[in-house]
Amino acid sequence: MTFQEKIEQHVGKLIVLTLFAVSIGGIVQIVPLFFQKSLTEPVENLKPYSALELAGRDIYIREGCVGCHSQMIRPFRAETERYGHYSVAGEFVYDRPFLWGSKRTGPDLHRVGGRYTDDWHRVHLINPRDVVPESIMPSYHWLATNDLDDALIQKKMQVLRTLGSPYTDEQIKNAPSKLKGKKEIDAVIAYLQNLGTSIKTKR
Repeated sequence: MTFQEKIEQHVGKLIVLTLFAVSIGGIVQIVPLFFQKSLTEPVENLKPYSALELAGRDIYIREGCVGCHSQMIRPFRAETERYGHYSVAGEFVYDRPFLWGSKRTGPDLHRVGGRYTDDWHRVHLINPRDVVPESIMPSYHWLATNDLDDALIQKKMQVLRTLGSPYTDEQIKNAPSKLKGKKEIDAVIAYLQNLGTSIKTKR
């Protein structure tokens, strides 16, 4: 009886050896990434999300936008010609959680920042078919009437600072005032207008 046959007949040993092999493979692939500066350091123009952008990102997550829109442009000609410069790891250093996604019912949004005006985004979120007649995106009209909640913004920024986002004490202190009088739609638009703008590209 071979070694393999003996192992296959003992489920416990098979599980232990399988976990050992998977662990070694994982360590070999993952650990070196922590030492590659291109993966762990922000790109030159990257800044942490402002209080308004951060609130908009939370609403983007809450409304499930990542279910239809990816934020990851692959380094292929078909992708870069349509969406712009491919995504690089240094652009996502301050993202927690990552919102790369994989579903593209709608277009990728990683380079949407600055592509359209705030007014275009406002109309598009309230009734997408007013600007894109063939769109199947649902309306998010309530964002225009919901007041922006500032109760947790300082706590969120403090937690993100602990995780590496370089927020200053002044930024955290002034965060609630940046949200005062704003609607949820204002925050989502601010977030969208920031996406992909840390790398300057021509399109």
